[in-house]
Amino acid sequence: MLFNSIEFIIFLIVVFAITWLLVRWRMVQTIFLLVASYFFYANWNPWYLFLIFFTSSVDYLVGGTIHRTTDRTRRKLLLALSLCTDLGVLAVFKYFNFFTTQVATSLSAAGMAVDPVMLGVALPVGISFFTFQSMSYTIDIYRRQLDPADSYWQFLLFVSFFPQLVAGPIVRASVFLPQLRQDRGLSREMGGIGLFLIMSGLVKKVCFADYLAVNLVDRVFENPTWFTSTEVLAAVYGYAFQIYCDFSGYSDVAIGAALLLGFRLPDNFRSPYRAVNLQDFWRRWHISLSTWLRDYLYIPLGGSRKGPWRTYLALAATMVLGGLWHGAAWTFVIWGGLHGAALAFTRAFQRLRGPVPIRDLAVGALLDMGVRDPKWARVSRATTALVIDSVMRVGMILLTFHFVAFAWIFFRAKSYDHAMGILAQLAKLTPGSANVVPTVALALLGAWILHCLPEEWVGALRKVFARSPFVVQALIMVVVSVLVYSVAQSKVVPFIYFQF
Repeated sequence: MLFNSIEFIIFLIVVFAITWLLVRWRMVQTIFLLVASYFFYANWNPWYLFLIFFTSSVDYLVGGTIHRTTDRTRRKLLLALSLCTDLGVLAVFKYFNFFTTQVATSLSAAGMAVDPVMLGVALPVGISFFTFQSMSYTIDIYRRQLDPADSYWQFLLFVSFFPQLVAGPIVRASVFLPQLRQDRGLSREMGGIGLFLIMSGLVKKVCFADYLAVNLVDRVFENPTWFTSTEVLAAVYGYAFQIYCDFSGYSDVAIGAALLLGFRLPDNFRSPYRAVNLQDFWRRWHISLSTWLRDYLYIPLGGSRKGPWRTYLALAATMVLGGLWHGAAWTFVIWGGLHGAALAFTRAFQRLRGPVPIRDLAVGALLDMGVRDPKWARVSRATTALVIDSVMRVGMILLTFHFVAFAWIFFRAKSYDHAMGILAQLAKLTPGSANVVPTVALALLGAWILHCLPEEWVGALRKVFARSPFVVQALIMVVVSVLVYSVAQSKVVPFIYFQF
């Protein structure tokens, strides 16, 4: 049941109505939302309900036991049981075939030809999201940072809550469980913001992500040698905005649907392609994952507390594992490695540069060459600093964006050889853009404009919609629905992050 389908809209309307009919009976409402979430997940494969139920049950029991236990050794063993259960499920369903294939390849290279043992099972949708979410619960209890859920049903709902179940945001128990413990209401503004987010998410997904995918990105990445370097570059840019509009669109719908049901989920994107460096990018892109990796992987690996080289290694290891989290393929490992190396380089550069910004050094050099009068030097310094600061900021944004777009090639490519083929085609520098038709160029431009809109403008527009009369809201929703329907592809396109 995809968010960009009529079935989901009907499902959400029914769940919304029954949820608020049960508002006086909090536990009954919780159980209903749990049943609705399990029904939502069962639409992909009902047999995989056992996985989410099993891991949730183990983590609930282990988390409660850890909370009641004072013996340090026993607490560690219980935490290990939880982590082994969650990571074991991931290892079997997501990584087993990958690792057995690598072992078989290595043995074959050594002269021992063997066939890899393969599991003929489909990857459970969203398995990486709900296992990470469940793991954070027991880790936080072990750290004495969280009290256990009040009831088994609350915890099951926390793990399986359908708006963010299959592609995030990855919600912490400390954010979600307190909302189950209190009476929730739905204000007019809250409902209006929820509807606005759902509309904006569907526009991002259908009008930009899907259109760019079908009419440019998929064609070029499938056969890059059929296209000029200019067209391949356009497809690389197209994929950068496709994956942003696709994933942030999903997050918008998830956050909006949750708001309609009385829950507030954390933001997951903040204009990531306006980042001035890789650190800034990961503060803006897939925020729930980047903060999860920071708190549960990077900091335990030493973070920035044990010297610069330990920091660089922790950054590299965190991003490589983050890449592997996305998928069992070397292309994801390379993607994570590129980001890890770039983050380590960024941190090293910041250490070597010291406290004096490059801008100040440049201003001083320019003034020494041209301005000697102290009276005018102050004015000139401020003006020069403003100009240099603006130019450098734009330059850093462009540099960061192009590095991220370069890394996306490995993320999108089917294999390492495929990625190198795309890069080889780019290196030919062949001109020509006949396959980048005006509507595709317009979609690229529209995605860029949509992404670059100031957050203050978007927030103001959201509030205006939320406070508008219902008739006006309904009219806007009808117009948006017609727009989405007219642009929609003949076949519903799944969200990219469903595969993770």
